[in-house]
Amino acid sequence: MRVETIKQYTSKLPAHDPHPYRTGAWSPNTVEVDAHDLEVIAGEIPADLEGVYLRNTENPLFDAITGRYHPFDGDGMIHAIRFEGGKADYRNRFVKTAGLLAELEADGPLWAGILESPALSQRDGWGARTRMKDASSTDVIVHNGVALTTFYQCGDAYRLDPETLAPRGVASLHHPSFTKGATISAHPKVDEATGELLFFNYSTEAPYCHVGIADARGALVRAIPVELPGPRLPHDMAFTERFAIINDFPVFWDPAKLAQNVYRARYYPDLGSRFGLVPRSGEGPVRWFTASPTYVLHFSNAYEEGHEVVLEGYFQGAPVPERTADDTPITMFMKSLDMHAMKTRRHRWRFNLETGATREEAVDDECSEFPTIHAGYAGRKHRFVYAATGEPGLFLFNGLTRTDVETGAKSTYRFPKGVFGSEAPFCPRKGATSEDDGYLVTFTIDAANDASECQIFDARDLERGPVARVRLPMRISSGTHATWTPLPGR
Repeated sequence: MRVETIKQYTSKLPAHDPHPYRTGAWSPNTVEVDAHDLEVIAGEIPADLEGVYLRNTENPLFDAITGRYHPFDGDGMIHAIRFEGGKADYRNRFVKTAGLLAELEADGPLWAGILESPALSQRDGWGARTRMKDASSTDVIVHNGVALTTFYQCGDAYRLDPETLAPRGVASLHHPSFTKGATISAHPKVDEATGELLFFNYSTEAPYCHVGIADARGALVRAIPVELPGPRLPHDMAFTERFAIINDFPVFWDPAKLAQNVYRARYYPDLGSRFGLVPRSGEGPVRWFTASPTYVLHFSNAYEEGHEVVLEGYFQGAPVPERTADDTPITMFMKSLDMHAMKTRRHRWRFNLETGATREEAVDDECSEFPTIHAGYAGRKHRFVYAATGEPGLFLFNGLTRTDVETGAKSTYRFPKGVFGSEAPFCPRKGATSEDDGYLVTFTIDAANDASECQIFDARDLERGPVARVRLPMRISSGTHATWTPLPGR
């Protein structure tokens, strides 16, 4: 392995940092490197795996203004591994957002974090509440050959070359009807059948939500307002061939607190849930369907079947985890990031376009989240879903699972104790002939040994374990989302 240090950043975090999401598997990275001809420590890199795996992570260089740090405050850093000809190269780069560059120049934090009051921000900013830093640390996708990083409380889409990670500026997706600084939320979607990019945003200003659609070249072609009863906190969207699917869940900022400029989310189960089917054409009204109360962080897919629109996602049985007599603010904070405490299970909703009725059912009893599918089936009926299983008590992934939604058959792989994985997208093998003909790729973090690997799994046989383990040049931080893109022209 040949490693070249590109840049070393100076961290201003506490010397003996006690924060559970800035230590262990979440310890930030502060160095950017290029590494070539990575060492394969077990198995072989499949010769028919050609593409780039991209992983976004939260990497803070500065503490929160009051010390009330949330892991999603961290600055975005992309880790990328490129496969070709049975070999692999790695590089990582900070996402050079306007906020990060300003804080580096000021040598300190300028914006309040998620757990802090926007009034503490020293400058105007971005986001659904307008005075945050757009960390661009939540998500990463590839559209029209360009990687786009995004932030879950809205901001801009930052463009990077998916192979070199060289910055390519900000995507031109803003529309005059959008709230300034809140152009796009995390979880935009690419429809591979049309090449379109679908996205949403939200804010505290009416109509509170928009759906945006960009063409295959990345030019915004439609901005569709979606009227909501008030400010909401959507996290993900889905789509079918005809519809974008937006949600109105009963977890949102307390209106009384919001009037005092305090952003504190509450659960209002009596309101139930609603799903809005937004015509992608921009023609016709949004159709709303009611459902049982919950909150959903991520949807696996949606498709049309006869007179129904079918949606699959991860239902939370306890969007606000139950408080016990022994709970402290710290333990409740930890529960808020624990899929076991939130009782997250795969769920299916069916919206009847003729009757307006909703049918829903729990379709899995295993606690899992962060689903991926074969991207070519997005918006169309799929058969296989891959997801991560959670470490009880922590926002960490201790395994991967595969489900055949047609038969219900499941297989699972657990990482060794103390080793945690990353979101694992499905990667079709070169010349693939079926939906599950390919691999899952993930980065692992072994905090005890200060080491990370890239592990490759046969998507049809997770229980076999990794078919290849590739040593990374350093231990990377845990984080949120990842994606896969084939090499250009392949």
